[in-house]
Amino acid sequence: MKLCTLRELLEAEVVCGDDRMDRHVYSACGSDMMSDVLAYVKDQAVLLTGLVNSQVIRTAEMMDMVCIVFVRSKQPTQEMIDLAREGGMVVMTTKLRLYEACGKLYTNGLVGNGQKNE
Repeated sequence: MKLCTLRELLEAEVVCGDDRMDRHVYSACGSDMMSDVLAYVKDQAVLLTGLVNSQVIRTAEMMDMVCIVFVRSKQPTQEMIDLAREGGMVVMTTKLRLYEACGKLYTNGLVGNGQKNE
């Protein structure tokens, strides 16, 4: 799935990285616990979360994620945006709740941890 398609499905606003919207992503995860992301997430390109602090950006960077979507209209701070830009990450925000956002992406073909898109 291209990030521009993800943006459309989630009716999201791009906060930074709008020049990277043609990138393809193949998996995603949703979590507000960065310890779970570090412990259980493998090969995820998109992180959906309602947690808004710089640790989210640092965790996503450590896990080689290319996109973070903040749910429930959460807005990243300028420090977070700067960190994401430095790491070449796309950051978006959506009004949807985490459950709804993950469900929309899953039903449209973006899979979770270890799954293959058939």
